[in-house]
Amino acid sequence: KFSTLKRLGSGMVYVILFESFAAFIIVFAGLFLFTRNLPLSLLFAAVAPASAPAGTVAVIQEYKAKGNLTKALFAVVGFDDGLGIIIFGFSAAIAKNIILHEAGATSCGLWATILIPLKEIGFSFLLGGLIGFIFSLLVSKLRNSDDIPILVFGFILTACGFSQILHTSIILTVMIMGVFIINTQPSSLVNRIQNSMRSFMPLLFILFFTLAGANLHIKALPSLGLIGVIYVISRSSGLILGSRLGAIIGKVDKNIKNYIGLGILSQAGVAIGLALMVKSEFAGHGNLIETVYGTKITTGDQIGTVILTTVTATCIFFEIIGPILTRIALEKAGEINVGKE
Repeated sequence: KFSTLKRLGSGMVYVILFESFAAFIIVFAGLFLFTRNLPLSLLFAAVAPASAPAGTVAVIQEYKAKGNLTKALFAVVGFDDGLGIIIFGFSAAIAKNIILHEAGATSCGLWATILIPLKEIGFSFLLGGLIGFIFSLLVSKLRNSDDIPILVFGFILTACGFSQILHTSIILTVMIMGVFIINTQPSSLVNRIQNSMRSFMPLLFILFFTLAGANLHIKALPSLGLIGVIYVISRSSGLILGSRLGAIIGKVDKNIKNYIGLGILSQAGVAIGLALMVKSEFAGHGNLIETVYGTKITTGDQIGTVILTTVTATCIFFEIIGPILTRIALEKAGEINVGKE
C-alpha cells in the first residue's frame, strides 16, 4: 500500500531505488566479468531485484512482528517487484536487440529500443488501472463472497488476454490491477477478497512451481554451478549494500538501516515468472549454435535455458535462507519476542 510507504517517510524511496539498482549493477558486473556475455548478464541482472513477498510476509505473520522494520519490509518487498519488472522490460529489449544484431538481423536503433519497453510499461499501467477500476465496481456489488474467486480469475484472464493483444507486460498489468484495488478500496472489501482467495493459493503455488520445476535441467546444473554462485553472492551483496546506502541517504530509522537488507533476500515467484518469459520470448532468436535431434538451438534458446535453470535452482536457496534471515533481522530489531513465541 502507498499509505505504508507514506507513513515511513520519503527516505524509504531511496532504500527501494538503491537496493534494486545496486542488485542490478553488481549482478551485471559479476556475471559479465565471468561470462563476457552481455545479453546473458543483462538478463540475469534484470531478474535480480525481484523479491518474494510471500516468504517475508509469512515470517512476519508467524511471529506477529510489529515495528518500523516490519512496516518497511511490507513496503519494500512489494515495490521492488514493480521496479524490477520495469528494469526487466528495458533490459530484455536491449538484450534482444544485441542478439539480433549479432545474428546479422535488422535491429532498431538505441532510442527505438528504449521506446519499445517504455510504451509497454505505459500501456501496462493504463490497462491494469482500467481493469482494476472495473473489477472494483463489480466486486463491491457482490453479496456472496463465494462468487469473488470467479470474478478474480475472470478478470486476471481478461487482463492476460488484453496484454497479449496490446503487447504489454502481463506480470506488470496484473500487478498494477492489484495495486489499484488495494489502494483505492476500503479495507473491509480488500479483506473479503483476500479471505475468499486464501483456499486457492496453495493450489496456484503448486501449479506455478511445478511449471518452473519442469524447466529445471538437473544435468545442466554442474556446468552452471559457478554462474549460480556468482549470482547468489552478487545479488545478496547488491541488496544488502544498496538498501543500507539508501537508508543512510534517506535518513531512515536505525533498525531499518541495519537490518532491512537481511529481510529482502527471498526470491521465487516473480523471478521465476521473468525467467519463464526470457525462455519464451528469446526462443529461436540469434545465431544457430547446434542441432539436437532435428531441433535447432539458437543463442536465445541457450540464454533462456541457462537463466531459467539457474534462477529456479538459486530460488530454492533464497527461499530457504531468506525467511531465516528475515526472522533474525526482526529479532535483532526487537520486533518479535522469540522466547515467548
